[in-house]
Amino acid sequence: MVATVAPALRRGPGNWVRAYRALIVYDFTSLRLMLFETAFFQTLMGAGLAMTYGFLLGHLTPRIAAYVVTGAPTLALVPVGLVFLPGQVSQQRVSGSYDFTWSLPVPRSAAVASLLTLFAGMAVPGAVVTLVLSAWRYRVALSPSPSIVPAVLLVSVMTASLGYGLAHLVRSPVVVNVVANALIFFVILFTPIAFPASQYPSWLVHVQQVLPLYPMAEIVRSGLDPGLVAGVGRAYAVLGAWTVAAWAAVGWVVGRRG
Repeated sequence: MVATVAPALRRGPGNWVRAYRALIVYDFTSLRLMLFETAFFQTLMGAGLAMTYGFLLGHLTPRIAAYVVTGAPTLALVPVGLVFLPGQVSQQRVSGSYDFTWSLPVPRSAAVASLLTLFAGMAVPGAVVTLVLSAWRYRVALSPSPSIVPAVLLVSVMTASLGYGLAHLVRSPVVVNVVANALIFFVILFTPIAFPASQYPSWLVHVQQVLPLYPMAEIVRSGLDPGLVAGVGRAYAVLGAWTVAAWAAVGWVVGRRG
């Protein structure tokens, strides 16, 4: 009987980059059919909610209309990382492709980075379409600043990181689905994303300031219309902390699998 030896895991920055590129191609090929579905549903949530608010509220003042429009991209960014990504990981667990990916002789951090990159990137086109449709619907003229680029990137990466961490900390696909949908419910009803925070009870605003969802809306809104937000340093700090916490959680899970 001939013993088989697992291939040694190559190390070094060059190998990591090669593995990352190969995994990007692999993951993109696996998820290519999901791209259009993701763009459709996130646009439906972002632009659809923004337009529905107009039906519910009737005539919107220019300031409220600006809040609805500048909040719409955040509503579109949230489901990609917090719903679609955990759902994809759960589906991979059921199909067996998850274990196959983790068995490949590549750095596991490259596998994590590949999936996070794809889902963070997938969120951007739908958010742009959502913004265009919402601005057209309410005839809002925006004054975007260069800060919109790091704002959208941070929100995309942060939501993908949280969703990825959730999918690994909670192993049951059913529980992951319940938690992800509960988060969307919380976003729609209890987070001041498309409305001024002054419309909500002060205690709820204080709670939201330390959770990631409201700061997400603040930094995106600041990048689209700086006049609506006064100072976003704290929001960036909160989002940075949540992103690092999500990475730490994923790193802990990856280490346990080693």
